[in-house]
Amino acid sequence: MMPSLSLNGVTVNFPFPPYDCQKDYMQKVLQCLQERVNGVLESPTGTGKTLCLLCATLAWRENFKDTISARKIAQRLGGEEMFPDTPLSSWGTAATDGDTPTFYTDIPKIIYASRTHSQLTQVVNELKNTSYRPKVCVLGSREQLCINPEVMRQDSNHVKVHMCRAKVSTRSCVYYNNVDEKSTDRDLTNSILDMEDLVKFGNKNRVCPYYLSRSMKTQADVIFMPYNYLLDPKSRRAHNIELNGAVVIFDEAHNVEKTCEESTSFDLTPYDIASAISAVDRLLVEQAKEASSRDSVTQDFNVESLNSGLKIEIDTIAKIKQILLDLEAAIDSYEVPSDKGITKPGIFIYELLERAHLTYSSKTAVYEALDQITGYLAGQSGIFLNTSGLQKLSDIIQLVFCGEPSEKDRQQQMQSNTAHFKVHIHQDTSHHKKKQNTDVWGPSTSKKQGNILSYWCFSPGFSMQDLVNQGVRCIILTSGTLSPLSSFTSEMRIKFPVCLENSHVIERDQIFVSVVEQGPDEVRLSSAFDRRFVPENMSSLGSTVANLSRVVPHGLLVFFPSFFLMEKNLEFWRANGHADRIEKIKPMFVEPKGKSNFTEVIDGYYNKVNDPASRGGSFFAVCRGKASEGLDFANTFGRGVIITGLPFPPKMDPRVILKMQFLDDMNRKKPPGVKYLSGQEWYRQQAFRAVNQAIGRVIRHKDDYGAIFLCDQRFKSTDARANLPSWVRPYVRVYDNFGNIVRDVSQFFRVAQKMRPVVEKKAASDSCGAACLPDTQSSGFTSCSSYQSSQTQKAKALDAHTPSLKRRRLNDHTGAPGMSKICIEYECEVQESHRRPANLLDALEQGDHRCGDEDDAAVGEEKADRLSTMSLQYDKKVDDELRGGKRKIKLVQEQRTTASQVLSEENKASRAKTFLAEMKKSLSQVNFERVVQALQTYKKTDNLDLLLTETAVLAEDSNTHSLLWGFYQFVRPHHKKRFDEKCQELTGRGCGYKPDHSLSKDEKRALMLHSATDGKPKVVLTSTGTSGCSQLNTQQLNQGGHHLNHQGLRETQTGSAPKTEVHGVFLADVKKALKAEKSAQLFQAIRSYKMTDNYENLVTTVVSLFTEKDEDFNLLVRFGMFIRPHHKKQYKEMLAALGGQPADVLAVSEDQQTNASSSPSLKTQSKISSFFSSSQRK
Repeated sequence: MMPSLSLNGVTVNFPFPPYDCQKDYMQKVLQCLQERVNGVLESPTGTGKTLCLLCATLAWRENFKDTISARKIAQRLGGEEMFPDTPLSSWGTAATDGDTPTFYTDIPKIIYASRTHSQLTQVVNELKNTSYRPKVCVLGSREQLCINPEVMRQDSNHVKVHMCRAKVSTRSCVYYNNVDEKSTDRDLTNSILDMEDLVKFGNKNRVCPYYLSRSMKTQADVIFMPYNYLLDPKSRRAHNIELNGAVVIFDEAHNVEKTCEESTSFDLTPYDIASAISAVDRLLVEQAKEASSRDSVTQDFNVESLNSGLKIEIDTIAKIKQILLDLEAAIDSYEVPSDKGITKPGIFIYELLERAHLTYSSKTAVYEALDQITGYLAGQSGIFLNTSGLQKLSDIIQLVFCGEPSEKDRQQQMQSNTAHFKVHIHQDTSHHKKKQNTDVWGPSTSKKQGNILSYWCFSPGFSMQDLVNQGVRCIILTSGTLSPLSSFTSEMRIKFPVCLENSHVIERDQIFVSVVEQGPDEVRLSSAFDRRFVPENMSSLGSTVANLSRVVPHGLLVFFPSFFLMEKNLEFWRANGHADRIEKIKPMFVEPKGKSNFTEVIDGYYNKVNDPASRGGSFFAVCRGKASEGLDFANTFGRGVIITGLPFPPKMDPRVILKMQFLDDMNRKKPPGVKYLSGQEWYRQQAFRAVNQAIGRVIRHKDDYGAIFLCDQRFKSTDARANLPSWVRPYVRVYDNFGNIVRDVSQFFRVAQKMRPVVEKKAASDSCGAACLPDTQSSGFTSCSSYQSSQTQKAKALDAHTPSLKRRRLNDHTGAPGMSKICIEYECEVQESHRRPANLLDALEQGDHRCGDEDDAAVGEEKADRLSTMSLQYDKKVDDELRGGKRKIKLVQEQRTTASQVLSEENKASRAKTFLAEMKKSLSQVNFERVVQALQTYKKTDNLDLLLTETAVLAEDSNTHSLLWGFYQFVRPHHKKRFDEKCQELTGRGCGYKPDHSLSKDEKRALMLHSATDGKPKVVLTSTGTSGCSQLNTQQLNQGGHHLNHQGLRETQTGSAPKTEVHGVFLADVKKALKAEKSAQLFQAIRSYKMTDNYENLVTTVVSLFTEKDEDFNLLVRFGMFIRPHHKKQYKEMLAALGGQPADVLAVSEDQQTNASSSPSLKTQSKISSFFSSSQRK
């Protein structure tokens, strides 16, 4: 039994006890319904807005129905009371506010509109979670609902429309013919069906879902539709939507303003007119030929006699062509400057169209003729004719010549119709790649580039007033981001007596909001026109994102003002190493411009965040894009949102300029006491509404938490912060130092994760692991599916559909460089059950018959990692991406050799076998055999010259350079220097040779013993049985995890070096890494800390200096030697947050810094440092 509560005299059933903000919201909804007034209600995402809206509205509707029942019973009883304790006068009267409805047909219909059908599907699913079961109907287009195969094969939407109409009129569609019979089916009338359910029902019962939904509309209590169906007069007429007395709800109403304007605007291009002329020309020639073949052709010949299905005369077709030619000539008669257009008042549209004989007097005849011609051409078999131009002219006639004024009222009607419009004529600068028509009767298509006629609406109030004129009961606009409400309502030009800016259901500890005024390098951040492409600004922003990606757990969203700005920044970051830094920690996914690839990319991001082996992922998107509009990034999918700038509309765009001018004109002419937006206010509002929409991605339900980073110095102004949502404003903190942000956000997530722990991700095995995929309709997760198969499919889908993500298959036998597989195998920790050969050379004998096993093992390795690796949307950069992949692989190999002293024989053999298999895939059989023979000879004779001669073939192709560098780890110590020099000569890059690489095992052992007796500090890498790989955890290395394995750096407790020596070594490293100026800042901070014991000031400086570059992070770890004992715990926790490991893993105490070790030498530490330094330089 669902809880119920009484609000405004109405009993509302709610699925759970509502929060206070939900009660407030439902009361405002009921106030609108009861008092018949409009309302604008803002309630943050995650507050159950849709559920509240449905429950309150449907409860009121039931109450309204009870009112009618009570009055009918009262009439029957003649004034007597049926229930003495409950007088009939109290039944449902709260619903009607004094109305006296007599019939059940007086009960208002609820028209529920949202932006897209996918959002409507979520609303319908919410409705299923309530106790209410109204009759519902979801309206859609033929494009979405038609199931007739012949109609659906058509490419053009308006051709589908006319073909459908033709089949319906002749009853030749079997699906339509079943509508009357199936419309009363109990499965249909007693169920709540969304669009997908309706199509399934149609396919199952062979009945047309499109006409089924239209028939259900007449009996429906609630009608769901996209809001362009409601706002566009043409669509409203086409769907026969009756608004008188209806309650109209616009959900996700932050886009209503734009839709209102666009639904009543048009752009008529030269291509539109030319294609219309071509289509009419073809029809004229066809009809003339058909007519001339008859003997009885007379002057008043009627085409209908030809049985062609066209019911108009040839003269009428010719008149339509003349109208089109005159319209083209009228538009092109204006000499338009190339850089700007000509703007006229809205009423000028009538003057222009009159030159083409289009007036109120002729509009009906022309419209009917166009409809006949379009329908006839769409139904013709054979060659396809583009009728979109004819269709557009029909739409223009309906829009411009709306209303049926008498002759004397015509001028007033035209003034009224065009008051909120401007006519803009400008040059057509587009180039249609598709050839417009190939027939010889379309000469106009090859004419010079002409002008575009634009008729733009600049007031959403035009459409809103139209709805009010239809007699609606009330209009409710609601969204998570409508702020600032005053400017929003003034744009609508209708009264909104009920307003609400609702609070959120979250607590203070669930949200962190910071204004990031400057990056780690103290460069001011700004996306302003004069700063956005300054290299220092782009570099600082890249460092900011890279550093924040380290401290934000799981999923990170980064929003740019525009696609162009995002592409430029990503290109710069790739060229300067910032993208590599981000990719190491959170693999990058980039929102594509087109819709076709979006699903694959977003699924790749979700899978990466779900991957227990990763530290999450980063998703780069644009404000006003698909990702910022209603997509669900609940829980781990959106722990942080970075806003990289203010997305102002393009200021030089003619439409933006005219909109601002229009608003300023309206302001000057407004009557006293009326508030309108100024052009500049509107311009700022557009930017902040887009920002607010993107911010709304981070908190999706009452238990969610996350951080918001506003990375533009303009956000620090009081005016800018006042435009943020009301639930965000109290938590905004302005920082002038980047180190403080890192410190505070680390603390925020540490507390949040303790107070609201999420379910741990399950590690996926190669064969049957499970990955949870995101559910965009709830805050949780859907059921799990097979990890291996689903992830492999996603990888293949991305490779196939996203050009910039295309990477060679790991199991491709076409000579592709397979070295990236080594990296993947390390990440997956592939386990081999059979005995491995002892080393690379011994493995050669087994190589030929064991490579098949390697191919099988590779099948399960195409995981979400592959989806993500540098998914930057540039086809021209594919080769660079491949080189970047090999770079990382080389480093992995180099790192593993630095720890070779303690690698087990089994791991050596596994590495050797993997390398051999990859070499065989990447080389031809002949070259592979030659290299193998050279290796065998080298093993027996120690002859490096022969090996160098035969392996030189690997230097011929840049794709196999990684194989050549990979040989370095198997070259004997006394040959390593020479081999490194040869690689440098052949490929332009060495193998990372260091002098100690030339030492034999015995020499290294002796050196270590000597070092131990000297008392020098030693650092060793330890591992336990719980770790999947020994020594360095290469999975963490490749995925940007913490530098060390699960146990981190450990020092054994034998011997101790003087502190001054350790400090001296560290300070020397600092000077080398930070240079003089920043080193001086650090030394000053240390001296100040020594004097004042102010830990906060010290950490602020240190974090700012040591997190600017990833390779400096080990200096931050080593800096622990300067931290006093009573601050060490805080410092460890901060490092844990920055490094993504538990605090007890990081050894930062002064004692550990000075302790000595027996094995191996301090050089191990330097090798680790050099690994990260070199990885950053690549």
